[in-house]
Amino acid sequence: MFDSRMKPSLAVRAFKNAVAMRENSAGCIVHSDRGSQFRSRNFRRALIRHGLVGPMGRVASCGDNAAMESFFALLQKNIHRHRCATREQLRIAIVTWIERTYHRRRRQAALGRLTPVEFETMMNRPLALAA
Repeated sequence: MFDSRMKPSLAVRAFKNAVAMRENSAGCIVHSDRGSQFRSRNFRRALIRHGLVGPMGRVASCGDNAAMESFFALLQKNIHRHRCATREQLRIAIVTWIERTYHRRRRQAALGRLTPVEFETMMNRPLALAA
């Protein structure tokens, strides 16, 4: 989701899209910062409605936001190589990097050297077999 401003409605739409892409997301942690869009009543209601947990802790508690800060550092490092003349070109570059590289090619030590897609598939397989 892209917009010229980070509004609560944008965060809620992006959150609902992410939830819709998964069969069962209850209990997952939604990593965010303490921005007003993530503290909004509508965003908190959406979290509760879908059974997800927001990680926001104390102000200046960097550990609460470490996962997202790390992700955004990687995103900026990799997207900075692209020259985008329009917002649409930037959106395509970001979505392509996330979906093609970060989710499907980048192996992560915290996931046992699996990609996020491999890890999620492995974690959901026992649920599918049990059903």
